[in-house]
Amino acid sequence: MAMQNYSGEKDLQYHLQIRPGDVGKYVIMPGDPKRCAKIAEYFDDAKLVADSREFVTYTGYLDGEKVSVTSTGIGGPSASIALEELVNCGADTFVRVGTCGGIEINVCGGDAVIATGAVRNEGTSREYAPIEFPAVADIEVTNALIKAAKKLDFTYHAGVVQCKDAFYGQHCPERMPVSYELLNKWEAWKRLGVKASEMESAAIFVAGAHLGVRCGSVFLVVGNQERQALGMENNICHDTEGAIRIGVEALRIMIAEDKN
Repeated sequence: MAMQNYSGEKDLQYHLQIRPGDVGKYVIMPGDPKRCAKIAEYFDDAKLVADSREFVTYTGYLDGEKVSVTSTGIGGPSASIALEELVNCGADTFVRVGTCGGIEINVCGGDAVIATGAVRNEGTSREYAPIEFPAVADIEVTNALIKAAKKLDFTYHAGVVQCKDAFYGQHCPERMPVSYELLNKWEAWKRLGVKASEMESAAIFVAGAHLGVRCGSVFLVVGNQERQALGMENNICHDTEGAIRIGVEALRIMIAEDKN
């Protein structure tokens, strides 16, 4: 059954307002639309392709290969929409560059976290796959991100991240009516060595698995509420430049590897 065409034009994507040919195979996906222009500065000959809702897209070149950046907004629903519509337009390799909050004690503000997998504590991925199916990052993308972090001499932590739908459920769990569940599960994530908490990767990894595309994630650690709670030094960092540089370098590594 063909899907209803909401855009009125055959190949125009309803939410992103892009068409086949507008984007490269390789796409960096920040959450914040305002971060797109900053990322596009790393591309050669970057041009604004579309600006619709929370979705801003620039396309340019890296090492002669066409690449794009598209923002996803906050959370799984809009991230999965961006992924679906980018894949419709020919993209097949995705690096989410975002922010997270540290969970494990040694994950400090200003560090980078590279997700090897994600806890599916959100709703979007459940509309793609049964909960037994794991949200796992693509190994080639993940390895490229780790190589990039090492090459740039950046402090990074690779491991599982937790994904949720309610930002304030993470930060003020005790005031939520389901505090009993949030607090107990948070304790489980800590015991399981989960590195950090964010909002998009579980949806991206599971939707990406369904669509047969490569997805990975790197985050700036803004701070760590567990360090704060223990009275430890808790550096707060908002500068995403390091995570962006890791994401761009990872694309360069994959572009070179794919050509070989």
